[in-house]
Amino acid sequence: MNRINKKLQEDKKLLSIYFTAGYPDINDTVFIIQDLENNGVDMIEIGLPFSDPLADGPTIQESSTQALKNGMTTEKLFQQLKDIRKTVNIPLIIMGYFNPMLQYGVEEFCKKCEEIGIDGLIIPDLPVDVYSEKYQAIFEKYNLINVFLITPQTSEERIRFIDSVSDGFIYMVSSASVTGSTSGFSKDTKTYFQRINDLKLKNPQVVGFGISDKQSFKEATEYSNGAIIGSAFIKHLTKDGTRTISEFVKTIR
Repeated sequence: MNRINKKLQEDKKLLSIYFTAGYPDINDTVFIIQDLENNGVDMIEIGLPFSDPLADGPTIQESSTQALKNGMTTEKLFQQLKDIRKTVNIPLIIMGYFNPMLQYGVEEFCKKCEEIGIDGLIIPDLPVDVYSEKYQAIFEKYNLINVFLITPQTSEERIRFIDSVSDGFIYMVSSASVTGSTSGFSKDTKTYFQRINDLKLKNPQVVGFGISDKQSFKEATEYSNGAIIGSAFIKHLTKDGTRTISEFVKTIR
């Protein structure tokens, strides 16, 4: 069984952390992953930096720009992660845009992910229709879960199609805007969380965008299986570096 599916079976609200590979410094990637696991994080999203990250807010965009300046590439990331499963057991997901994967070769990219122990991918600009028609068989061949995003504007018909194609969790975006932490969730957003919960989808949901502290984590997980924190963690790395990751995790739960 894929590590993501195993983790989703645990009786707890999952905390997933996103960070950009190669940020703050090119060689921080492995240490950040190890330290996050050591501090009780359940799942990690490793951002593959890209020059035009349309779904990302300014904080993650800036980290991506800096990581590219630092020399981070797809091949460099794979080299850094080649022994990651000797020290890390929790699910690892690469989040990135489709263009670098196309350039690398989709099947070769997926094969490499399986070799190093990546459990899934999040590709915001790969439509579910295109995935199901052209790439699903490749992902399944290499035991990779592809995670799709839904927003408050996604129709129930499309949500149910995404649910039928998925085999892990659905990334429930808390708003239609780009990433970036805010303070708490509006009444409309909480209603959206409840509405998706009431659909009784076969795949669990994990909420992302706008989670930065204990309160927003609690609100995000009231009707979902977990929450993803990205911008707030990147800001922490920018301000304090990699030495106080434990302190950041303690502010969430």
